[in-house]
Amino acid sequence: MHAFLDYVMFGLLGLLPIANPLTSATVLLALTARYPDAERNRQITRATLFVTIVLLVCFYAGNAVISGFGISISGLRLAGGLIVSYIGFGMLFPPARAAEDKVQAEMAGDESGAKLPDISFIPLTMPCTTGPGTIAFIISAASTIPGGRLTPMVHAVALTTVLLFALVFWLCLRGATRIMRFLGETGIDALARLMGFLLVCIGVQFAINGVHDLLTAWGFIAVSAPLPT
Repeated sequence: MHAFLDYVMFGLLGLLPIANPLTSATVLLALTARYPDAERNRQITRATLFVTIVLLVCFYAGNAVISGFGISISGLRLAGGLIVSYIGFGMLFPPARAAEDKVQAEMAGDESGAKLPDISFIPLTMPCTTGPGTIAFIISAASTIPGGRLTPMVHAVALTTVLLFALVFWLCLRGATRIMRFLGETGIDALARLMGFLLVCIGVQFAINGVHDLLTAWGFIAVSAPLPT
């Protein structure tokens, strides 16, 4: 039992800083400012389910999927960086028709709920939560299992860790709703632009890391270049 708790704690301590549910909560704040509470909660529930599924798939089949399609971690980082940057630009420079869409949504009332974009998988699940870093961590953790044998202990640790992380993720996103009510529409608009800028920076950094890893793998950059003296 003691070993089980140690493994679960190790998994959570490694997963939480990389996946960072607080970042997903701020993205939720920016993208669902005009969503009804019921629709926002539905998006949170769907995102939690998707995150759980993606984490389990990465643990049990991530290595096989990555190898089967010939995808490298560098490629994942570069692709994730481009996606995050694209989302960030959309938040930093919202379309000119946003005000018109807002008026139409208010006039349409509840009927507009069906037209609201689904953000539960992209970007909340991928790449905000289960991005390249998270996928790399999960696959690396799975590859360290001695002999690759999935014992009942391994299954229990994996399921417990993923479910606990999903609970933390759900709580962070549900707590964002109260922050949204406190900030109001003007505060949310300002936060959306700020988060858009930060997402662009994060996406560019992801892309830089991916390119750096590729150049290192191809031999253009030394693995441990000595510092100039």
